[in-house]
Amino acid sequence: MKFGLGLVIGKFLPPHRGHKLLIDTAAAQSAQTVAIVCAKPTDTIPGELRAQWLREIHPTVDVRVIDDRYDENDSRVWAENTLRWLGRAPDAVFTSEDYGDRYATLMGSRHICVDRPRDRVPISATAIRRDPFAHWEFITPPVRGWFAKRVCILGAESTGTTTLARALAIHLATPWVEEYGREYSVAKIACGDTVWRSTEFAAIAAEQNRREDALARQASRVLICDTNSFATTPWHRRYMAHESAEVAALAARHRCDLYLLTGDEIPFEQDGLRDGEHIRATMHRWFEEALAAQPVPWILLRGPLESRVHEALAAIRGLFRDSAWSPPA
Repeated sequence: MKFGLGLVIGKFLPPHRGHKLLIDTAAAQSAQTVAIVCAKPTDTIPGELRAQWLREIHPTVDVRVIDDRYDENDSRVWAENTLRWLGRAPDAVFTSEDYGDRYATLMGSRHICVDRPRDRVPISATAIRRDPFAHWEFITPPVRGWFAKRVCILGAESTGTTTLARALAIHLATPWVEEYGREYSVAKIACGDTVWRSTEFAAIAAEQNRREDALARQASRVLICDTNSFATTPWHRRYMAHESAEVAALAARHRCDLYLLTGDEIPFEQDGLRDGEHIRATMHRWFEEALAAQPVPWILLRGPLESRVHEALAAIRGLFRDSAWSPPA
């Protein structure tokens, strides 16, 4: 039997594979499917962001956001409001909850109960909010990008940032975000362009953010970043002799959970792109000053790669102290 209008309603805080089963079932059995996201200003994840995730996961579903100001136990109020939101009664209401029968009956709709005992997808949004990392397999990629811990490695030239990023990503079996600024510089030099412009640093910071967000969806709970948009500010200062409000704004909108600053005590190696050893100590000091002036935790790593990896992993494990899951030692 195919219903005309199917409805799914909930907080989706956050959306998970149980919700996907519910909405997929509604979409398969309905000519038109509406998913209503109930959102409050105090929710830990904004309602419109949850709606964006659902639209991405279910592109054929009409996803709407409503202001959740009503008594969640008053099915009559919810039924009356649903009729107003939709402009008609849905032909079928799809839920995994006990309230579904009364809610649907009050609208003259049929209730389709989907996996009420949670046998097919044994998870709840409450459990994910409590410990998303222990239930990672139940979270879809867009939501993983929100929860993944982001660890950024910063440092002056030839201080081992890329070597450390690659080593940590391998150890944690997770992706790492390469430095877009280096890729950009290679192409710039190949074109014979040796003059830097402020707009270029903003473009680098924006693309670094975009690539980071894309790879966060693939992260295995931790995303390793070889620099980020925050690091673009000292480089803008290096080449333009002042800081950029546009670059700073791009950095401010992006999240990091832990910074690892690589020390400048190791031998300098010139690869044909680097400014030179004469600027390294100054750049290192600028990074230290910038990190000290911001709220994200950070540590300085010195010594050989083995000891840097050991200290970095200990700091990363600290990000998961409240989770049942822990990064490998």
